[in-house]
Amino acid sequence: MANKLTTETRTASLARVQALPWLLVIVLFAATAWLGWRPFFYHEEGDPVASAMLAFSKQDSLTVFSSRFEVVAESTNAQGVLGIDLLKSRQAAIIPTLVEYRVDLSHMDRDRFKWDASSQTLDVKLPPMRISRPNLDEAAAKTYTQGTFVTGSAAEALAKNNSQQAERKAEAFAKNPEILALARKAAKEAVTQNLVIPLQVAGYKDAKVSVSFDGQPQG
Repeated sequence: MANKLTTETRTASLARVQALPWLLVIVLFAATAWLGWRPFFYHEEGDPVASAMLAFSKQDSLTVFSSRFEVVAESTNAQGVLGIDLLKSRQAAIIPTLVEYRVDLSHMDRDRFKWDASSQTLDVKLPPMRISRPNLDEAAAKTYTQGTFVTGSAAEALAKNNSQQAERKAEAFAKNPEILALARKAAKEAVTQNLVIPLQVAGYKDAKVSVSFDGQPQG
């Protein structure tokens, strides 16, 4: 049963990975930057790096992606007398989980921006993405318990072990290369949209933004 659950759940998990509605965040963020910045700092052909830094100045971090999936955990418990196992129980749990991916913007100094005036391209280097601790929705978990008689202490031990397993599995899944690639793509698109508008306001109508992460080639 567990193998079948694992296969089906893994398939469902990949299908449920979803990006946050970051487009709304982008629109609000860009509008705030426009209203707060234009009256005081705008002038034709302004400093593009300063414009980009201003767009990030009030943002400590930007949540760019979320991954929703289900984790399968399975535990066994045996209780007995004089070393003889008399009561054996087993529990499988399917636990919905949420993981968020964030970009730390608090240390985005000038060294992380490079402006090419000839092509009107701003190269941006982001720090490594941060992955939140898995948020296990244990209240919505589906559990399957086997055993002739499951004591209260056995049930508690099974649930605790399943929670620990689920968190470890969720952390490993969150670092899956395919999921990380989706999160990085979402981050690049969000940052690009956040910066193009301030650059255009600064007078660079054909401005382009190229985003990469530390340790990765630009693009």
